[in-house]
Amino acid sequence: MTSDLPYRLCAGVVLANTDGLIFTGERTDTPGAWQMPQGGVDEGETPEMAAIRELEEETGIAPGLVTVEAELPKKLRYDLPPHLLGKMWKGRYRGQEQSWFLLRFHGTDSDIDIAKNHHEFGRWRWSTPADVLRDIVPFKREVYRAVIAGFAGRFSG
Repeated sequence: MTSDLPYRLCAGVVLANTDGLIFTGERTDTPGAWQMPQGGVDEGETPEMAAIRELEEETGIAPGLVTVEAELPKKLRYDLPPHLLGKMWKGRYRGQEQSWFLLRFHGTDSDIDIAKNHHEFGRWRWSTPADVLRDIVPFKREVYRAVIAGFAGRFSG
């Protein structure tokens, strides 16, 4: 029963450039599904530490090229759809409980290397908030709406 499973602790990153656009990557395992960098919080890490680590792992962006500008005051949750339960995260979780951070990117596009570490993304682009909401997988859309609304007015640098 899914209600018996815990939520996976996760940190998400809204990486905004100085033009107010947001980094999104197209998942290599789900063509057409674009998302912002995010991943699990490891033992001994704070959510902020996990956000910066995940950003570097997924984008190649060095921590010195970003500034943490804000954190949503409340964690957000989503449940996996039935067809993914038991397949993701070795079936140990029902979904994710996420801490979200707004980070400002101070580098250039040449500082981004999605193939450097995990290669979670096959392509990347700078997206408007509307693009982010349009292109996220449906089961994460409500969380993404809350994230975009929570940081509204803060994307431009």
